Amino acid sequence: MPLVYACIAPHGGELIPALAGSRLRLFGPTRKAMRSLSLEMKAAKPDTIVIATPHNLRLQKHIGVVTSAHSSGSVTEGRRVVRLKVACDLGLSQKVVEAAERRGLPVVAANYGALEGPLSDLAMDWGTLVPLWFLLRGAALKSRVVIVTPSRGIPLEQNFEFGRAVAEVACGERKRVAFVASADQAHAHKKNGPYGFDRRAAEYDRMVVDAVKADRLGSLMRVEPELVEAAKPDSLWQIAMLAGALAEAPMKAEFLSYQVPTYFGMLCAGFSPVKG
Repeated sequence: MPLVYACIAPHGGELIPALAGSRLRLFGPTRKAMRSLSLEMKAAKPDTIVIATPHNLRLQKHIGVVTSAHSSGSVTEGRRVVRLKVACDLGLSQKVVEAAERRGLPVVAANYGALEGPLSDLAMDWGTLVPLWFLLRGAALKSRVVIVTPSRGIPLEQNFEFGRAVAEVACGERKRVAFVASADQAHAHKKNGPYGFDRRAAEYDRMVVDAVKADRLGSLMRVEPELVEAAKPDSLWQIAMLAGALAEAPMKAEFLSYQVPTYFGMLCAGFSPVKG
């Protein structure tokens, strides 16, 4: 069947209340939107969630697909720590790899520890853990997971085509599949941030917000490389995958929130199947 749900979800650790400390209220609007995404994901009842994260295996000029039986990890803020472990959907991940290979895309399947069983457990990054903390734990779902990592070293169009491959696989499945683009926006909003300030950070984020509100994610495929370099986003490549998936399985966008609580932008949006 077609994808049953999709979303753009940020991955700042302080979204999780247990990690927020004194910044609990600062991230409030985005946390509220994440809980809305959680409710929508719960209603979609996915058997498997495919999540595109920028912080897992960074394979040079290749898209990564995790084929371990499990993925587990933790996120820390000071002395506070949150842990999560998920079961991976090995059958679907292998089908995604094969579909991408048929399209001639540079993709690598990656396992860790053992071929199967409890020792087949690849480390979970924060780009995976934070959204799934809301979308799985927060929704009391037991969905399996497929973790993929886009590449910034290949043409953006190839990440788009990979998203099409994911949707193509989902359409051939009886199980219910959802797609998550784990994405923080421009990282150059504050002078005292690790990437400094650039006025084009706001320009990039406006472009993404407008694309979501207009239900035209594909328009981001034309973003200028100079703008990307100046704004320092952490989102374009995962959103390109989502745009590809939506080109194969059209959905209707719902903009939920946007804020810049610290030095990077955070946007939440849901995508539901078009009825009729």
